[in-house]
Amino acid sequence: MWNAARRGLKALSRDGGVVPSPNIWYYPDVYEVENQAQDVDGAIWQVLAEEADWAGLDVADVGCGDGFHLPRFAAGANSVVGVEPHEPLLRRARRRTADLAAVRVVRGSAQGLPLGDASVDLVHTRTAYFFGPGCEPGLREADRVLRPGGRLVIVDLDVTAEPYGRWMREDLPHYDPAAVEEFFLRQGFRCRRVGTRWRFTDRAAMEAVLKIEFSPGVAAAAIADILRDNGFDGYTVPVGYRVLVREKPAGLVLPGHSSSSSSEVVSPRIS
Repeated sequence: MWNAARRGLKALSRDGGVVPSPNIWYYPDVYEVENQAQDVDGAIWQVLAEEADWAGLDVADVGCGDGFHLPRFAAGANSVVGVEPHEPLLRRARRRTADLAAVRVVRGSAQGLPLGDASVDLVHTRTAYFFGPGCEPGLREADRVLRPGGRLVIVDLDVTAEPYGRWMREDLPHYDPAAVEEFFLRQGFRCRRVGTRWRFTDRAAMEAVLKIEFSPGVAAAAIADILRDNGFDGYTVPVGYRVLVREKPAGLVLPGHSSSSSSEVVSPRIS
């Protein structure tokens, strides 16, 4: 597992302890600004609808944070459960979804989901825990709670996509994108790369977000890049993602095998 503390994403350590997420845990109001700025064209949601349409289904959002994505799922799903280990974020998620009868938010981890066997049709997780080697316990838990034919969808940042990926690589010199992608390929996932845009309302918002996502030196360089390069369209930043999808077999298969396709589909990048 790569250095989630420096990257600023939720993860779990190998011994089961929760690794603090220095962005949303400590700066939840700034992270709310980040959530609102992300994927302004809805490219990720379009791919999710194509790969794992949740209409009428039971959905679990693992590492849901303060519940930002729960209302979007609730608009079409039969039921939605958000799972989050950090108590202050749980309270924020419950306040956000208090008027949504189809949504409940529970405390738990990816390695120990507080859900019954075969209880949901879709497990969704976004930039949380599932970063590559070391996340096998969470993969097993997702398979446990999924019904036959259900899908696990992992949305993560694409460290190979410029310019955001370059800034990430500068903060994470030992991260090996090819090794991580090979890991998920071996685990039976297919991958779709998605180009998105983050759009900030003003310079202060852009700077505040980058400062909770990167080390001070890298954040300063990223801010300078955005201000200098007219190709970034003011305060709009291209950010690439990977959407990884694996189906739980509906029939009998041998342990360790998957019926999922391992081919990669590349989505057009939004410039």
